[in-house]
Amino acid sequence: MTRVVVIGGGGGMAQPALRLLAGPGDLDLVVADVRRDAAERAAESVGATAVGLDVRDASALRDAIESADLVVNMAGPFFRFALPVLEAAIGVGTHYIDICDDWEPIEAMFALHDRAVAAGVTALIGMGASPGLSNLLAAIAVRHLDHVVDLFTAWPVDVDLDGKRLAAAASGEVGTSAAAVHWMQQISGSVMTVRAGELVATTPLESISLDYPGRGHGNACIVGHPEPIMLRRSLAPSGSSANLMVVTDGTGAFLDGLRRDIDRGELTVDAAAVELDRPSPTRIARAGLSSLRRRGPGKLPGFFALARGIRGGIPATAAARLLTAPHGMAGITGIPLALAARQLLAGTVTERGVVGPESVLDPEALFEALAPHCEPSASRWTDVVRVDVG
Repeated sequence: MTRVVVIGGGGGMAQPALRLLAGPGDLDLVVADVRRDAAERAAESVGATAVGLDVRDASALRDAIESADLVVNMAGPFFRFALPVLEAAIGVGTHYIDICDDWEPIEAMFALHDRAVAAGVTALIGMGASPGLSNLLAAIAVRHLDHVVDLFTAWPVDVDLDGKRLAAAASGEVGTSAAAVHWMQQISGSVMTVRAGELVATTPLESISLDYPGRGHGNACIVGHPEPIMLRRSLAPSGSSANLMVVTDGTGAFLDGLRRDIDRGELTVDAAAVELDRPSPTRIARAGLSSLRRRGPGKLPGFFALARGIRGGIPATAAARLLTAPHGMAGITGIPLALAARQLLAGTVTERGVVGPESVLDPEALFEALAPHCEPSASRWTDVVRVDVG
């Protein structure tokens, strides 16, 4: 029987993925987590096997995955744990997939491409919501241009997606988890974006003005994520590329206050994650005043990719946005991961090496598979994604 080891499988983010992977009962599913009790609870809920695993123990990590056919890495934050788990998977010749949403390890992960090819390994990195679905939306958008200049991906923090909120801050799913630490890491210091086709360090939360075809104008904020690095490799925008948060004025001001305190050394990213969950009245009041100077999302949709470039010799914009999605942060992240993992196991992804979703997956097929898992559910990929061209 095909063996799949889900690392970080005891966390809340992993539960929708576990349920989908376990569904047909055709896998030998192993739930691995540094918290053995959490692994056991998750494993019991889906009829899997549980193991305690600290990925910082290289020997234990290798022992846990050496007999696996696929390693599913959901152990965040990924700026700490993505690279060692990928290296271990390549070392034992095991296929790999993750939801890595930190930009810091991405270049080092792509640098393992030749080693993965030599080992016969497909390592599909960044296959969650953002990156993941965002990359596939970008792939759809650029098909409507002859030449891509600028390419942006965006996800919602506290704005609606057709009347439904998806992101962590709006759904209360972050708390002081690895997701919150990730978020604080990616709004502080410098983050990587693309300008004039080259990677450059940028201050996060910088406002970007966009005109969305058929909807109008709005602003979104730069956040550190892998998409600019990944899409520069695969879709080659010649101008700018960044991952953006679509966020209201008040929340943007609150996050900017945390960013400033982290950058001044007054907060660690871990302490900021706690403050995110339980903000002080003083910080809330300061954010309220600062929000008066910020520009809001306007007419922008919640979750989209937008490409600016040339079509037929004239400037044009093409965008693709989600109309519906699985419920909550865990659903919109874990379910796409599990669907892509099923494709890897079925052998429909044949390319070896370290690859991004947009390089090896058929976007329409993935969204078609995602459709019945959305709320509200859909029957076709065109009910999940809308393409807008202007």
